[in-house]
Amino acid sequence: MSSSIKSKVPLLFLVCVSLWWGFYYQSNGTLNDYGNANFEWLFLLDALIVLPIVCFFCVEDRKEALLKSIILVCLAVLVGSYIIPEQSKLVWHFLESGRYVLLAIVLAFELAAILTVYLAIKAAIGKSEEPDHVIEKPIKKYAGDGPVAKLLSFETRMWTYALFSKRVQPESFSGEQHFTYHSKDGAQSNLLGFILLIAFEMPIMHLFLHFIWSPFAANIFTLLTAFSLVFFFAEYRAVAKRPISLVGNHLFIRYGLYQPLAIPLSNIAKIQKNMEFVKRARSIKRYNYSGYPNVEIELIEPVGNVKNIFVGVDDADQFISAVSDEMSRHKNALPRTLRQDLT
Repeated sequence: MSSSIKSKVPLLFLVCVSLWWGFYYQSNGTLNDYGNANFEWLFLLDALIVLPIVCFFCVEDRKEALLKSIILVCLAVLVGSYIIPEQSKLVWHFLESGRYVLLAIVLAFELAAILTVYLAIKAAIGKSEEPDHVIEKPIKKYAGDGPVAKLLSFETRMWTYALFSKRVQPESFSGEQHFTYHSKDGAQSNLLGFILLIAFEMPIMHLFLHFIWSPFAANIFTLLTAFSLVFFFAEYRAVAKRPISLVGNHLFIRYGLYQPLAIPLSNIAKIQKNMEFVKRARSIKRYNYSGYPNVEIELIEPVGNVKNIFVGVDDADQFISAVSDEMSRHKNALPRTLRQDLT
């Protein structure tokens, strides 16, 4: 079984046990002794013991397995609060109250990201380093280079552009040539439209959920919506700041708040214009906001499962010409035997 399939097994396990125990608790027959055997520990064993074991068995990276098991266990507690009958809950009431602890952890995570932003930007002003390096350096120092560090880097990058984008200049990024993408098919204007739509809809939905469902649900929805508003605002600012760049013998694709992708020029088999709709696929990675991506990059060796990369840039002809010229220049700089091997 491939690692990508194994990583989906814990979530599939949670869905299956939730459906089964949901059916069990809601039935009224000999299966559960006509409701007299609706013991909460039946779902508790699967959710709090078996599920973490499945996570550690299916995910090789231990930090990632721990993070995934915590998230799925919290999700299982939420599911259990709905499927387990109220009269059968003993321990579950204490687990449900743990959502406030989880909320405190999330808030602490956000505060840590904001604090890291402040320290990173302060260091960047004095050293004039590349913004991405400034953001990632303190995080990797304390959190390593695993999934937690990548998530925290994304959070920090989001707050950087939401709060301090005026201090970040496109010229600060490394590279001999830079390429923009924020004007293609009105990409940045579309993001602004999403921001205005979310800001207009948020108070209306809060009042609707407050009176139709519950104040707690309305508050949760408003917090999540506010977070998405911050994300879109940061993305709106980042698209005009983070360029796609040619850095030495690599092509660096920075796209909005996305994690940068470094592609060796020697690994590019072909780069050409694209004028067609590109469907989602495991072998395809798309960097595009609106319209069709206008550049296709075919790789010699796949990066993970990705064989083709589609990018939307403002000037496709200039981008393709510059990358092709750099590919030729670096290829000619290689020894003759290596050039023959590549051709």
